[in-house]
Amino acid sequence: MIYQDLVDKKEKLAVLGLGYVGLPIALALAKKVDVIGFDISEERVDLMKQGIDPSEELGQEEFNGSSISFTSNVEDLKEAKFYIVAVPTPIDQHKLPDLKPLLAASKTVGEVIKKGDYVVFESTVYPGCTEEDCVPVIEQLSGLKFKEDFMVGYSPERINPGDTKHTLQNVVKVVSSCCDASLDQVAKVYELVVTAGVHRAASIKVAEAAKIIENTQRDVNIALINELSIIFNKMDIDTYDVLKAAGTKWNFLNFSPGLVGGHCIGVDPYYLTYKAKEYGYHAQIINSGRSVNDSMGGHIAGRIVKELIANNKSSDGAKVLIMGATFKENVSDIRNSKVVDVYSELISFGLKVDVIDPHASSEEVNNHYNFTLANEVGQDYDAVVLAVNHDAYLNYDEEFYKSIMTDKGFIFDVKGSLKSKIMDIKYLSL
Repeated sequence: MIYQDLVDKKEKLAVLGLGYVGLPIALALAKKVDVIGFDISEERVDLMKQGIDPSEELGQEEFNGSSISFTSNVEDLKEAKFYIVAVPTPIDQHKLPDLKPLLAASKTVGEVIKKGDYVVFESTVYPGCTEEDCVPVIEQLSGLKFKEDFMVGYSPERINPGDTKHTLQNVVKVVSSCCDASLDQVAKVYELVVTAGVHRAASIKVAEAAKIIENTQRDVNIALINELSIIFNKMDIDTYDVLKAAGTKWNFLNFSPGLVGGHCIGVDPYYLTYKAKEYGYHAQIINSGRSVNDSMGGHIAGRIVKELIANNKSSDGAKVLIMGATFKENVSDIRNSKVVDVYSELISFGLKVDVIDPHASSEEVNNHYNFTLANEVGQDYDAVVLAVNHDAYLNYDEEFYKSIMTDKGFIFDVKGSLKSKIMDIKYLSL
């Protein structure tokens, strides 16, 4: 059986896509079995060969003691018997699923797969994608038959970037496969590294659906709180005071307002609503939640401009500092960062805007969003926006903010983290 052959190192396992999901699973499994780590980026592969995680999530010690070879050469994948696909599943400019990376990876698998091989997908997709979109590509290119010549499973990733508590090892892993016998083998492979255990889903579609609703549920709940924050602001009520009071009830859900971006919560619901349309259903609550969350960047910018006008400061030429550019705190990932919406809206009003971030690459920001990060914090800002709660920013005291602001300057604290620190400066938050 494939599991035993891997453990005995008679066969190799390959991971395709070595980003924030693929690299941790590749390195963890490489402590138990022989692994081929594949990525299409030669630059990333070169870094990993040096024990450097391009995503800046893992330290060099994680590479030690791992039986892994990194490559960007497709031919090297032919040595594997068990394939794990962990490539991005983004949306396009029309907010529709962009399956190009996933289908490209499926094509690569189809070019190297052999009879008796296993393929497990980890990329977040809509229910049915694995069997309806990926499998046919593999069959066409390999000439092999699904379930007869090769087995396919699905095990959705649950990696949380920047989270050192909920890691691969201590979060239950959902696994699924195309038949009971192959499910047993897939589950055993993951059980090698997931100490929290695995949950064997009833089918591949069930596992796909389970993953897609994890982030959809969070998105809808955050959208509700974001909408409440808009309402409470109009009523001149502090949202965080309301949440603190409501949170004293045992079953009140603990969500906070904020910018909802990134490559999970801000993307996954669109996969589900897209598939729902194929079945003739318009997902009302999910789409409404997405609409609210996607509008928050503009809402924040609008409040900043109104405050500037209230301070008799013309929006044309006023100076603003945005602290943070990544999609969440303490990570370097800028994909689908909603901070960009705040920046773009403020620029459209004629403001002079500096953006800083200790984790993000200015070159990458420029390539994705056509602006560069400031090299250092300037002076005489009319407004400072704490957009991302990087640890470095939370250590600043009120005197720091006073030193970089004008007399009538104010702070807009997106997540309300400075509420107890700011006493003398005008303070706004969601």
